[in-house]
Amino acid sequence: MRRKKKAGWFVGVPLTVMVLVIIILLGEPDREGVTRAAAYKAAALSTATVEQCRLDSRDQSEFPVSSQGQWYVKYMDNLYHRGWIDKEMTPAAEDTAEGFLTYEEAEFLAGQVSDGLRAQVGLTSKNKERPYPPEEWWKLYEDICRELKVWQEDKVRQEVLVVYGTFEDVEDGVAWRAYTSEGNLGFEGLGLGACRDQEIRVLVSGSEILRVTERISKSVVYRNIWITEAAEQELTAYIGALTRKLPVKAKIKNPVEMAGQVADVEVSDGQVKKVVLKKERVSGKVLEVREDMIEIEGYGQLAIDQDFSVYRLYGEFKRQNLSSVVVGSDVQEFVVADGRLCAALTMRPFDAKTIRVLVMDTGFHSIFHESVTLEFLSPGVIITGDDEKTFDAGDIVTFRSGDTQPGENRVVIRPSDEAAGIRVPTLSRDGKTPVYPGAMEIKQEAEGLVLVNEVYLEEYLKRVVPSEMPPSYEKEALKAQAVCARTYAWRQIMANGYKNYGAHVDDSTKYQVYNNVDTSPNTDTAVNETYGKLITYEGQVAEIYYFSTSCGHTTDGTIWGADQADYPYLRGIAVKEGGGTMELTDNEAFAQYIKSRPEGFEADYGFYRWTTEITAKQLAKKVTGIGNITDVVMKERSTGGIGKVLLVKGSAGSKEILGEGQIRAVLGSADLEIRQQNGNVLTGWDSLPSAFIAIEKKEGESEGAFLVWGGGYGHGVGMSQNGAQAMAKAGKSYKQILEMFYDGTEVAEIDEIPQP
Repeated sequence: MRRKKKAGWFVGVPLTVMVLVIIILLGEPDREGVTRAAAYKAAALSTATVEQCRLDSRDQSEFPVSSQGQWYVKYMDNLYHRGWIDKEMTPAAEDTAEGFLTYEEAEFLAGQVSDGLRAQVGLTSKNKERPYPPEEWWKLYEDICRELKVWQEDKVRQEVLVVYGTFEDVEDGVAWRAYTSEGNLGFEGLGLGACRDQEIRVLVSGSEILRVTERISKSVVYRNIWITEAAEQELTAYIGALTRKLPVKAKIKNPVEMAGQVADVEVSDGQVKKVVLKKERVSGKVLEVREDMIEIEGYGQLAIDQDFSVYRLYGEFKRQNLSSVVVGSDVQEFVVADGRLCAALTMRPFDAKTIRVLVMDTGFHSIFHESVTLEFLSPGVIITGDDEKTFDAGDIVTFRSGDTQPGENRVVIRPSDEAAGIRVPTLSRDGKTPVYPGAMEIKQEAEGLVLVNEVYLEEYLKRVVPSEMPPSYEKEALKAQAVCARTYAWRQIMANGYKNYGAHVDDSTKYQVYNNVDTSPNTDTAVNETYGKLITYEGQVAEIYYFSTSCGHTTDGTIWGADQADYPYLRGIAVKEGGGTMELTDNEAFAQYIKSRPEGFEADYGFYRWTTEITAKQLAKKVTGIGNITDVVMKERSTGGIGKVLLVKGSAGSKEILGEGQIRAVLGSADLEIRQQNGNVLTGWDSLPSAFIAIEKKEGESEGAFLVWGGGYGHGVGMSQNGAQAMAKAGKSYKQILEMFYDGTEVAEIDEIPQP
């Protein structure tokens, strides 16, 4: 056997792996022990990951080069380096790894964890070279994991799963990869192919199977799977993440009938034993999505089957998840059996040209309402379940919470003139009674009524942009804002954030303020002239942020803990002609920068530079438990010099304030006077305008005081709105503005965007 492996090595590592797999899949004889390879793999993965072992072995391996392609080398190397294997007792060689773990070796390994575990092995002079019994090893391994506090703690754990297939079932599959009901798992050294289409119990560490502990069932029913093709003796079906060809025990009488259907398929001993087709389908607009039900227009609330699946049938076939069932869409057909939704079939892309807005109460305190009054500005209909009533222009109707039970029929109000809209007298926005275009929906929830406004995305934007940017701004700045707002809204539609209430967003600052101020011809024009345009990066819709005013430099998404590699277009830039990036993460360099007034597009804006003063007494109201505050130091800065970690020192200790938002909140106070560079003095600010600040301790103050030099207003990520305005005044187009603030992005049409 060893000779075959050595020969395989000279042909190449992949052939070696395949030979091992074939040998294992043919079935292993009963053994009197557990191989060192299997035992040491489990031991290594009690604390390390597969990747950590791989890197450790790559840097330094104890095995000869000719053996380093074997799957177990990385695990044994990890233990050699940790001192859990004695090199003299257990040499680094193939025949050693493939032999049985001995009492002596088990005792040595256990002793590295604790003396109690060492004694548990029961080593004697007579048994030290005997194979350590498998049942004893796995009991010892469990105790090792308990001692290390990794047993059943999402590290080493028992799982029950169904094996859909292995890498042998996938073209160009990754060696030792299994596809299961619990996701993709590794199974190095195990004969898992023999467990295909079976329910088994396994011991797992991270995403690697250590041991098959029990075969629970030799047959399985794959529920709600998609049959792609059918022949007399074979079905091709999509199971989990695999397309499998399944032999059929008895001939299929009408195979054409089975293709392109959802079915329950029973597989036993590797053959299809029974097929139950599910042919009934319904379709309609999705009104609400919850974990246990979907509400579909015309059908009401339908319960979701336990093994509910979503399949994308247009373009490249793909399995999706429940989040791809977007409220407001009508692009899916739903497969129904026994009154439950078994699957959703996505037939075409969702154009995302309408948005559903959860309208909050006056003051934006809650999404729930005690009552809602609607005044109709054109004729229309009120639809409640199967009941439909007409209304005339001028009619007024009031809905009160408690009149119906939670979860009962949604009330849909559709005016004939959606542009004229519906007035809502029970709400106030900016001192006025708001009018909403599009349709309205009302539904009773346990906490009160929810009010949803379904409106065309472009109409929504005409009521968002005036709240986000003054309509008096330059046209190109407004167009840049319109594209940002559309991009943000598109992502929120796809995120399905309020799916439990049948909406995508609410109308508050949590998303984008909607319908809070009157529309304007200027902002309407900006929306119209950028119709359907979004910001994209490498073909995908970008994550967009914007803020009021920069200090002359922006920052990147890492201030919120994001990985810069995930958002390469959100990088910090100097907001001036030519852009570029400045090194401002050093306290001294940033202090020099913020105390000066360097050239930049926003150099004439009031918030470009500002100062304030905070006393130790004021600060002590928010930072407690460290005695008298003695100093405040910016311990860490991010791109552009924005504060990331603030250290507050006291007579009895110190505290770190993490993140730009917390730094602004802790240093802010309604009592502060914020002096803008143009001479304006602002009060009543609970939070500092930005975290682009330098702090100086004022000497000679008996109670302690700190002078804050600041610049900008907002979080500092993405587009500065006043920067956009200044650039537009300088003759820049909206595309040039967006390209500067979102590096490497492009402006694309909404119809060109690939669906997730």
